[in-house]
Amino acid sequence: MNDAVPAPTPAPAPRRRARVRAPELIGKGGWLNTGGKDLTLADLRGKCVVVDFWTFCCINCLHVLDELRELEEKHRDTVVIIGVHSPKFVHEAEHQAVVDAVERYGVEHPVLDDPELATWKQYAVRAWPTLVVIDPEGYVVAQHAGEGHAHAIEKLVEELEAEHEAKGTLRRGDGPYVAPEPEPTTLRFPGKALLLPSGNLLVSDTTRHQLVELAADGESEVRRIGSGARGFADGTAEAAAFSEPQGLALLEDGSVVVADTVNHALRRLDVATGGVTTLAGTGRQWWQGSPTSGPAREVDLSSPWDVAVFGGRVWMAMAGVHQLWTYDPASETVEVAAGTTNEGLVDGPGAEAWFAQPSGLAAAGERLWLADSETSALRWVDTEGAVHTAVGTGLFDFGHRDGAAEQALLQHPLGVTALPDGSVAVSDTYNHALRRFDPATGEVTTLATDLREPSDAVVVGEDIVVVESARHRLTRLRLPEEAVRVDAVAHRTRRAATEVAPGALRLDVIFQAPAGQKLDTRYGPSTRLLVSSTPPELLLAGEGAGTDLARTLELDPSVPEGVLHVSAMAASCDDDPANEYPACHVHQQDWGVPVRVTGDGAARLPLVLAGMDTAEA
Repeated sequence: MNDAVPAPTPAPAPRRRARVRAPELIGKGGWLNTGGKDLTLADLRGKCVVVDFWTFCCINCLHVLDELRELEEKHRDTVVIIGVHSPKFVHEAEHQAVVDAVERYGVEHPVLDDPELATWKQYAVRAWPTLVVIDPEGYVVAQHAGEGHAHAIEKLVEELEAEHEAKGTLRRGDGPYVAPEPEPTTLRFPGKALLLPSGNLLVSDTTRHQLVELAADGESEVRRIGSGARGFADGTAEAAAFSEPQGLALLEDGSVVVADTVNHALRRLDVATGGVTTLAGTGRQWWQGSPTSGPAREVDLSSPWDVAVFGGRVWMAMAGVHQLWTYDPASETVEVAAGTTNEGLVDGPGAEAWFAQPSGLAAAGERLWLADSETSALRWVDTEGAVHTAVGTGLFDFGHRDGAAEQALLQHPLGVTALPDGSVAVSDTYNHALRRFDPATGEVTTLATDLREPSDAVVVGEDIVVVESARHRLTRLRLPEEAVRVDAVAHRTRRAATEVAPGALRLDVIFQAPAGQKLDTRYGPSTRLLVSSTPPELLLAGEGAGTDLARTLELDPSVPEGVLHVSAMAASCDDDPANEYPACHVHQQDWGVPVRVTGDGAARLPLVLAGMDTAEA
């Protein structure tokens, strides 16, 4: 018998993380905001690099641009943000359109125009937006899909700064950003327009964060409202501040309600004095779990893009959460009117309908028309609150085709205008066209082409005045008796399909709470997963909602291709026992994954919901 005391089992050695070298940044469109210089990762060595994969049609991408501004300013000497523009729509692959978007949305960092998605593929990106963090030695250390990750990225940046300062591999100093020269135009990427009772035109001068009143000729400047600096402040015409205002609507008392988009607020303009006050919103962006009704100044909103008065209430195209909300001037309250926050095209009662970035509204009789931009659709709401689709089929089909409504195609429209005869003009933004839908005949025709990113239009007598956003002007057209015919063009989203095997497909939504946080299970399950498909026949089993982030789907082998719509949510809270009131965070991402069913396709589809160390994936 051996009486010797056994040696203790040694603790396992720490697992060594695999280091993944970041692929080079390449794109056929070249670089913007660098003073004409091409950049390589070698040029960025010594910096913490955040690569932002975005496309300018995507509201979530625009949210991320805004989220990154504070990080960009606070860590300007150690962090370089690189935008990689990866287009969804055909128009977004045009180089000049990317140039315009970079200025339009105030992007103050280098941007790589990647029209062929070369870098997107090298980094295995699956969704817009996606953020990749590269350390000062050129290795990928994290990847985040969706928005709301700026806090986690800043913590990671601070860790990288400390680590590489100690190693001597951190390089401080100015980054490669070179600001472009400003252009001296009266308007700069105007968004929406409104005919005032005086006959003058009020225009949201979006990129300059102002409202501009023009004379009836649409050119002569009468006055400006707003300081011109991005901000959120009430006050006089000179002192008030906006952040990328868009929609405008006239209230019964003669004042104007303004969709102050990036401030997530509704503002009121007193036309007589030029004074600005806030009607709704807190200045904070709405997140899952926040109140969806209540006193207007106490409820968060999310990127209201347009407004219209319908049924005695102000309706908001809440682009940021794919919903319609209303503001009641009498009770000074807001509430959700339609939409579930899921992104897609589903008609029916307001509480069940799905939208995809509604961006234009126009009231006409018993219908509220809306431009649902990401589904390239024209839709409408009836007086009972039910949602209907006039033109459009879903997230991935778009083009320029006239004819019967069920066959017609639009491309990312941003505006709708009620016409005197009961028809509707559509500012068909990415087709550079003004289109017309006639409810009486169900036909779509083209009224005008060779516009440049029209985003709104207003009827003035027998004319229609179009906001040519990318030409920085208003353009007056005579409403023609006959439409201009154009050749039909149809497209599908450029993103390559994922090849999957028929039958059982394992869907894994990978979520790891950011450093310093843990899953929040205090009030039940902390995760949610919703799955559907287009066409519905693609899924034999696995559709619907549940709380498990892993699920086995069954694909119909007789359906060769389609789109899997996946919406995932997870809640986490700060994991600090010393903090009596930890902050809680909601992480949400919607994916539309084009799939092609093939015999040798993958049997597993992994999707990353939140930030995690890629070496641990």
